Amino acid sequence: MSKKSRGGGGGAAAGEDPEDLSRSPLQAVLLADSFTLKFRPITLERPKVLLPLVNVPMIEYTLSWLESAGVEECFVFCCAHAQQVKEHLGKAGWTGKPAAREMTVTAVESHDAISAGDALRVMYGRGVIHGDFVLISGDTISNMNLKDALQEHKDRRKKDPLAVMTMVIKHSKPSILTNQTRLGNDEIVMAIDPETKELLYYEDRADVSNLYVTIDKDILASNPTLQLRNNMEDCYIDICSPEVLSLFTDNFDYQHLRRHFVKGLLVDDIMGYKIYTHEIRSSYAARIDNFRSYDTVSKDIIQRWTYPMVPDVLSFGDRQEIKLHRQGIYKASDVTLSHSAQIGANSVVGNGTSVGENCKVSNSVIGQGCNIGKNVLIHGSYIWDNVTIEDGCKVSNSLVCDGVHLGAGAIVEPGCILSFKVEVGKNVVVPAYSKVALLPQPSNEDSDEELEYADTNSGVTDSPPFSSMRSADHPTVSDDDDLEASETGTCGVVGYVWENVDAGIQEEWRQSIAPIPKDKLEELQHAASFDDDDDGSEDDFKNRPTVLDQDDDSDVSAVEDDDYSKFEKEVEETFQRALDGIHQDNLILEINALRLSYSLQHADCAGALFHSVMRSALVAAQSTNGNLLKTTAEALGKWKDLLRNYTKSVDEEMEILLKFEEMCQENTKEFSPLFSKILPYLYDKEVVSEDAILRWAEEKENADESDKVFIKQSEAFIQWLKEAEEEDEEEE
Repeated sequence: MSKKSRGGGGGAAAGEDPEDLSRSPLQAVLLADSFTLKFRPITLERPKVLLPLVNVPMIEYTLSWLESAGVEECFVFCCAHAQQVKEHLGKAGWTGKPAAREMTVTAVESHDAISAGDALRVMYGRGVIHGDFVLISGDTISNMNLKDALQEHKDRRKKDPLAVMTMVIKHSKPSILTNQTRLGNDEIVMAIDPETKELLYYEDRADVSNLYVTIDKDILASNPTLQLRNNMEDCYIDICSPEVLSLFTDNFDYQHLRRHFVKGLLVDDIMGYKIYTHEIRSSYAARIDNFRSYDTVSKDIIQRWTYPMVPDVLSFGDRQEIKLHRQGIYKASDVTLSHSAQIGANSVVGNGTSVGENCKVSNSVIGQGCNIGKNVLIHGSYIWDNVTIEDGCKVSNSLVCDGVHLGAGAIVEPGCILSFKVEVGKNVVVPAYSKVALLPQPSNEDSDEELEYADTNSGVTDSPPFSSMRSADHPTVSDDDDLEASETGTCGVVGYVWENVDAGIQEEWRQSIAPIPKDKLEELQHAASFDDDDDGSEDDFKNRPTVLDQDDDSDVSAVEDDDYSKFEKEVEETFQRALDGIHQDNLILEINALRLSYSLQHADCAGALFHSVMRSALVAAQSTNGNLLKTTAEALGKWKDLLRNYTKSVDEEMEILLKFEEMCQENTKEFSPLFSKILPYLYDKEVVSEDAILRWAEEKENADESDKVFIKQSEAFIQWLKEAEEEDEEEE
C-alpha cells in the first residue's frame, strides 16, 4: 500500500529508508501543557509541569529520564504559562549557553494550541523532527530503559513501514469496586495480538456496568488469538515515526492523543497504519493525571520505586542537598527540628523549614522555607514552599500551595486543595474536599469532554476580585453559620471556594488525595453484591453478549504476575514498618495475612521478603554513600532469622536464589557484580542450603548462556560445594 508523502518541513519523508532513520539522533517531543482542567485552581497561576513533586518540579523528572534514556534532542512544547516554563528551563540549566547537558533542550512556544493535536501540528510545521521520536507529557515519571522498546519499534519499521507507533504499557489491575487503577484513572480495555503485540482495540471510557464491550466482528474474525485486557495501564510514553506528525496535520479532527488519534488509526481501513505495544514489568512509569495519582506517584518516589529519580539523587537548582535517613525519611541539611518533634516514616522536609515542639509529621512532604508551629499534626499531606502553619493546626491528606497561612487551631480536612497564598483564620475548619483559591472560578469553563482545553488564566469570569470569605455574593467556608467566626472573632478564610462542575462533591473521592472513605467502599461493596444477585441468573448469563475466546493461560498468568507485584510491594511496606520497630512476630503475622489475602504460596513470601531486605541494604548504601556489600551483610545478618522462617524447604530456598537473580538482572542491577560474594554469605547464614545451591546450578546446566551469567560468576564457590559434598559421601 502506498503512503501519503507531504511537502513542507514536517520531518522525514515517508519513503525514507528505516536504516537512515535509525542513524538520526534520538529526539523527543515533551508536551509541557496538560490540556486539561483537572489541576485547577492551582494551574491558573502555575503550569502543571512546574508543580512540585516531592519538592522537585514535575518536568525535571521527565527531562532527567529522557536524558538518561539516551535522548539527544528534546523539544518542549509550551502553551499556557509558556514564559514560566521557558524561565524554568533556563534557570535549571536545560537551555542557554551555560547548559552542560548531554541532551539539548529547545522550547517551542505557541499560544494558539488548545489540544495535543494542535501541538503536534505546530511541531510538524517547525520541521525539526527528522526521525523516530519519543512523545511524552511533562507530567510523566519513569525509570524504564528505552533501549528494548526503541529496538522493537525500529525492527518493525524495517519490516512494515506502516508500524508508526509503539505505546508503552504496564500491568495495573483495577479495583473490582471502583474500576479504577491505583492512580485514580478509569480502567482501560485493550485488545492486543499476543504474538505481534499489535494494538487492535482501545477503550478508555468503557461502560463497566454492562460487563461487556463491543468489538468489530472483522477484528475478531482476522485475529483468532486476540487477547482482551482490562488489567493494563497506559503509561503515555510513545515511540513515534515522523509520519505521526503528518497524520495529525492531515486530520484536524485529531485533538486528543488517545480518543481521537489512536482510535482513529485503529478503525481506519484505508491507510492501514498500525500501533504496537511494549509491555514493561519491573520498570516504573506513570503519568500524573489527577490529584490521586499525584499522591500515589509521590509515595512511589519516596519509597524509591522510581530510582534513580529520587530526592537524594535528582538535583535541582540551588536547593540544599536532601539526605535519606532510616524509615524513608528525607531531610535537607539546614532543617530546624525541635527535639520533641516527630518526623514519621516516608516523609520529606525541605531546606530552610522549621518544625516546632510536639509536632507530628507522617507520610507527608514539606517544602522549603516553611514555618510549622507547635503541636501541629500533618498526615498524608503535601505542604509546598513558604507555608506558615501556626500552633495547634491539623492537616490531613490535603495539598497546601506556596504562601498559604493557617491560623492557630485551624483544621484542614481530607481532600482539600488550598491554592497559592490562601489564608485560613484561627480555629476555622476547612471542610473535606474543598478547593479554595484567591482567584475566582471562571464562568466559562468548557465541559466538552471530547476536547480538553488548555489551562489558562485568560478566562472571563462574572465574579469581582476576591474578598473576605464573608462575602454574601461568593459563598465560602466561613459563610456556614457554624464556621463563620471562631472563638477569637476571626473572619474565616480569605479566598473563593470552587464548585466541582463535574459530578459534585460526592464524587470527589474518586480522584482525591484523600483515601477512599470507608463508607463509600461499603456502599460500592453493597452495590456490587446487589448487582451480582440481580444479574446472576442463568438466563442472564446465556443472553449476555460474548466478545471472544480469550487465551486463558496468558490472561491468568498476567493477573498472577500483577497480584504478585502488588503483594511484593505490600510486603516491602510492611517490612518498612519493621524497620520502625515493629516486633518480628507481628511482622510474620502481617506477611502471612497478606499471603492469604492474595492466595499465594509460602515460597512467594520468601522471595518477596528477600527482595525487601535487599532493597533496604541498597537504600542504606545509597543514603550513606557506603559500601553495598557491607550494608548487605549487615541487613542479612539482622534479618536472617526472619528469612529462615520462610525457607523451610529446598523449594523455598530456591525461590530466594531465583529472586536474587531477577533483582540483579532487572530493578536492582547494583547487586549484579556482587552476586558471587553475597551467595556464600547466604549459605553461611543458613538462609539457603548447599542442596538448594547445587540444585539451582544443576537446573541451569541446559539453559541459554544469558541465563547462566550468575552460575559462571559463582563457579568457584559451586565447585567448592560439590567437592565438599563428594568428600562427605566418601567418608560415609
